Amino acid sequence: MKKKIKVVGMLLMGLLILTACGTGNITSSSSGGWEQFVYLFARAIRGLSFGNIGVGIILFTLVIRTVLLPVFNLQIKSSQRMQALQPELKALQAQYPGRDTDSRMALAEASQRLYKEHKVNPYLTLLPIFIQLPVLLALYQALTRVEFLKTGHFLWLDISQPDPYFILPVLAAGFTFLSTWLSSKSALEKNFAMTIMTYFMPVMIFFFSISVASGVALYWTVSNAYQVAQTLIFNNPFKIIAERQRLAQEEKEKEARLRKAKKKAQKKRK
Repeated sequence: MKKKIKVVGMLLMGLLILTACGTGNITSSSSGGWEQFVYLFARAIRGLSFGNIGVGIILFTLVIRTVLLPVFNLQIKSSQRMQALQPELKALQAQYPGRDTDSRMALAEASQRLYKEHKVNPYLTLLPIFIQLPVLLALYQALTRVEFLKTGHFLWLDISQPDPYFILPVLAAGFTFLSTWLSSKSALEKNFAMTIMTYFMPVMIFFFSISVASGVALYWTVSNAYQVAQTLIFNNPFKIIAERQRLAQEEKEKEARLRKAKKKAQKKRK
């Protein structure tokens, strides 16, 4: 989890740096693979806009998220498996408590064996983040470097400028918090790193959203709102918790019946 926090922070910082790179206009005749990739995004947004760039961004986001749905579901399943392994990982950490190189290597090897045994890839949880980074960057540069998207408006927004009323940054941060909170709600064990992640990400998204084109903040808002809906549909934590409680209650009742049966058997013997 700590590694995930570091990776997220590094990716967001890299995004802020990269958005400052490349300010010239991009057209259909621009050379370079990246410029053509950005222009492809711009054309896709315009094709989905139906006369309004904001509508195009929303529809584009929904299309992208739907296409990537299997990837995000894979991430969710991987996260669930990782959470289920936490007790065993803690046992390994207790088995190799040393801070020396040999102990750390032994712990890493034991953890890898555990992951392999349960067919868990801890890095799959980072896959959507790596996929979204070029999407965000291409979207930002499409909105700021492609001429026919620079003058787009949606409701109160100038798509190529930051939201002057901070409504989108608040929504983006809110949906990010709700998404991460729901994702960790059904975790068997919650740790400090998970708590930091839940509150750290929304804050970063808020400050990120107030400084970039509102079209990017719109993408982030819709994307995380989609993530919330996806979690509630495919990985509803409340249903998972209810099912877990039901199974625990059934186990208690089974143990109670066994104890009762043993007592009856003992009385008959007497």
